[in-house]
Amino acid sequence: MDIIGKTIANRYEIISKTGVGGMATVYRAKDKVLNRNVAVKVLKDEFTTDEEFIKRFNSEAQAAASLTHPNIVSIYDVGNEDGIYYIVMELIRGKTLKQIITEEGALPWKWSVNIAMQIASALETAHKNNIVHRDIKPHNIIITEDGVAKVTDFGIAKAVSNSTITAFGTTIGSVHYFSPEQAKGGYTDAKSDIYSLGVVMYEMLTGKVPFDADTSVSVALKHMQEDPTPPMEVNENIPRAVNDIIMKAMQKEPMARYQTATQMLRDLSRALKDPDGEFVEEEDLDEGLTRRMDAITDDMLDDQNYKKKKKKQGKLAKYFSEHPRMKIVVIVLICLIIFFGSIGITSAILSANSPKDVQIPNLVGMTEDQAKAELEKYKLNYQKTSEDYNSDYPAGQIYEQTPTYADNYNVKENTTVSVKVSKGTETTVVPKVAGMTYDEAVKELENNKLKAERVEETSKEIKEGIVISQEVEANTTVNAGDTIKIHVSIGTGIPQVVMPNVVNYTEDDARKTLTDKNLTVRVEYTEDTSKNNGIVLNQSINSGTNIDEGTEVVLTVNKLAETKTLDLTINVKSITGGYTNNTDSTNDSKTNTTGSTSSTNVSKTATIVVTVNGEEKYTDSNVDKNTENKKVSISGTGRVEVKLTITDNNGGNWTRTQTIDLNTTTSYTFE
Repeated sequence: MDIIGKTIANRYEIISKTGVGGMATVYRAKDKVLNRNVAVKVLKDEFTTDEEFIKRFNSEAQAAASLTHPNIVSIYDVGNEDGIYYIVMELIRGKTLKQIITEEGALPWKWSVNIAMQIASALETAHKNNIVHRDIKPHNIIITEDGVAKVTDFGIAKAVSNSTITAFGTTIGSVHYFSPEQAKGGYTDAKSDIYSLGVVMYEMLTGKVPFDADTSVSVALKHMQEDPTPPMEVNENIPRAVNDIIMKAMQKEPMARYQTATQMLRDLSRALKDPDGEFVEEEDLDEGLTRRMDAITDDMLDDQNYKKKKKKQGKLAKYFSEHPRMKIVVIVLICLIIFFGSIGITSAILSANSPKDVQIPNLVGMTEDQAKAELEKYKLNYQKTSEDYNSDYPAGQIYEQTPTYADNYNVKENTTVSVKVSKGTETTVVPKVAGMTYDEAVKELENNKLKAERVEETSKEIKEGIVISQEVEANTTVNAGDTIKIHVSIGTGIPQVVMPNVVNYTEDDARKTLTDKNLTVRVEYTEDTSKNNGIVLNQSINSGTNIDEGTEVVLTVNKLAETKTLDLTINVKSITGGYTNNTDSTNDSKTNTTGSTSSTNVSKTATIVVTVNGEEKYTDSNVDKNTENKKVSISGTGRVEVKLTITDNNGGNWTRTQTIDLNTTTSYTFE
């Protein structure tokens, strides 16, 4: 099923695929509600109809979601939608430990021990919550960019109980890393994870796994039957103490390994200080091991006793007949044997009544009354040593016991079991930190047993480094150890640039200079005939000013009006009335602009003057007054006033005036 681009639960937008596991595919997604990237693990299609795999998938979610630890990948959400079973978890940026080993080979021993301690710390928390990972391997350990190890994929983890043998009736794990008991399909517990951690350490320090073969079955058999080559023989740089820790963790017999992750963590910490020390204790399990031997039958006993009896009777009779005094001695010896035998029998009876070995019960999670009743069944004594706050257990429940519980771990009857009882979750009051610097806020929260989570936020009003707000209001009662999100100002959060000087630049050059600095440009035009066309006359922000990227700068650009040509047609005859050719010109008369008549000679020519906005553009002093289409071309810009003046020698004067927009009109006729 291709779900990239799909939104699950109306919240998680699937962006891309990041990995594929044995039964699930992992995607990178965007949490639309909290606006953050997350990882979404989706059960593969072929398993969605398999109830067994769905149980296992749900088991992962329930197991991992209950764990909170810096070295365990956090689980945010679980659900299913339209047949899609999914888990939403923390998105980790980094590489798997397997990728690092593949790229770099054997790793430095101090770095490896540090990573092993982080894994052991994660397992310690899981085991205290009765959760066994069952698949510890480098592939399931992510090393962040800060060098923090994160244990992930509790895909086959299962809340353990006294009856746990295998998960859902199958042997689960990765063959190169699982324990001998996993290879047999037998009982698995916390000590199985410790074995796998030993294998991971072996691979980190040598660059290869301790057992390898062509088939999985062959590898499994080697886990059960062969001892690994000591890692210090493969890599001479491995210190003695680290070698011993790995060999103890990888013991075939679970009781010979570290019994808890806490014990292993303690030795790992000591190895950093004393790498060549011989402090790793080995368990001697040879004494008391159960062996197989043939059964002794009644017939075998009877036959053997009869032969011995007959042989003894014959020899004794002969001896006593030859040594009569010895008979008395023998009788005395028999009496002594009977006496001392009775003492032995009495001692045996007393021993039979001595305290027996009993399995120590697991009291963690019980109330005091329940624990007392449980200990009474095993004839063990109860003692409460302390009562402390513990967020993992409700008030009144036991969260720790000494001796600790372990499978097949026996103690004598009447042994005292000490317990620590939870007072529940400690509460505290949230202080007011808004207005403080970030460091002051962190210190104030820590004084109130709280943690701080920094959320950076831009602000034009609040100075950088000052707490703008807190997500939990002051004086609110919360659990000690809770994390309080505080929003811290990072200033405007917008990069700043220095405003350049672009006056006298061309418009194009000015635009490029400003956009190269990620500034927004808006242009306004004006006309200044004293400046060149297209030149920047002014800028809205003075040069040298520090401004945010994206700021709008207004440029004033000189835009001269474009010179246009106007074609004029002048109907001189229509305007002046023209003239008539008569043989007796002296009898002709004309009408002037006032309508009066004159008996002077008629003028046949006239003078034409065309002005634009008062400026003379055209003059012709010899124009035939009978001309009907005198052509004149003038030029100008924009909206102009065109004035036509016609005069003749007889005192005639005719004018025409017209306002014309040269941007829209290219020709005009005066009539």
